[in-house]
Amino acid sequence: MDIDWNDRLIGLTGARGVGKTSFLINHIIKNLSSESNALYISMDDIQISTMTLVECADNWVKLGGTHLFIDEIHKYPNWSQELKNIYDRYQKLKVVFTGSSLLHIQSGKADLSRRAVGYVMNGLSLREFIQIQSGENFPKIELEDLVKNHTNIAREIVTKIHPLAYYSEYIKHGYYPFFLESTKTYSQKLLNTITLMLETDLPYMRNVDVKYIHKLKKLVYLVSHALPYQPNVSKLSGDLEVSRNTIMLYLTYLEDAKLFNLLQSKSSSEAILAKPEKVYLHHPNLMYAIGKNTILDGTVRESFFYNQVANVHKVSASQHADFLVNDEYTFEIGGKNKTRKQLKDIPNSYIAADNLEIGSGKTIPLWLFGFLY
Repeated sequence: MDIDWNDRLIGLTGARGVGKTSFLINHIIKNLSSESNALYISMDDIQISTMTLVECADNWVKLGGTHLFIDEIHKYPNWSQELKNIYDRYQKLKVVFTGSSLLHIQSGKADLSRRAVGYVMNGLSLREFIQIQSGENFPKIELEDLVKNHTNIAREIVTKIHPLAYYSEYIKHGYYPFFLESTKTYSQKLLNTITLMLETDLPYMRNVDVKYIHKLKKLVYLVSHALPYQPNVSKLSGDLEVSRNTIMLYLTYLEDAKLFNLLQSKSSSEAILAKPEKVYLHHPNLMYAIGKNTILDGTVRESFFYNQVANVHKVSASQHADFLVNDEYTFEIGGKNKTRKQLKDIPNSYIAADNLEIGSGKTIPLWLFGFLY
């Protein structure tokens, strides 16, 4: 991802397992390893518990330090206030911190809006996965260029690799970089990551009482075995024995944790309790880990498209098809024989087709949407 490392205070948030720590350490090794003025600390290290962040920064500056990297900052209770103090007191110190996707940098107790530059780290795109696996370097594609020139773009890519082969791997084990350790244990590690999100992150960062965690787990199970899920809030409220508002809060928490993607209509309110049109798991990898016995091709396609596009663009429900992107482009997701019958009178409408290497006209290969970031 592209980060301007010249800023004095940089925040990097993302879901568990997307590789924030590795990204930080790789940057230090690659760009600062020859210098002795960069310090990396992790807030889950017991040795750090004996001093405050301000004290740590103060000591480091006195030793000539110019760069401070703080990992897992959400595990430190007074993070926003102390980051503000560090920023204001030590103007030659550059600070980079990472935190959970549940961490709202701008909503801490101290005002960091004028100080911190925030970045969100997503899981690997299909493009990034292919680059890791094949060694081929492919540039990101802008959405407007994709819809206008997809045939030529796909032809150029296909001369170097077979994208459908990589796509079939990627949807099962490719979004979280720990697939590099082992694909055999990938699903189990992903399930362990989900458990940590539910049992540790949500109680700590959203004040969910631990006695209700089993209700969150049941909600995840119900949604993952009925995808795409069209919420019946009254039924969910009865099944989980909690109020309607609590159901809506739980859905929002699970979206913040990057377990769910909530598809809203274009006209719906962006308020926290707005009922989504549909609920998807955040990425197909989660489907293969949680609900492997109930996976449908159509749901995998929609989940892949939604994830890859929504990570960089606004995606909402369409009145005429599956998705509306940036309030401009309408997309119907399907197999390679999907027709445009329902889209014939809709401007800027396209088919995103699975099992298709190269498209034509307004039929675009689904895999190509994995090259947007």
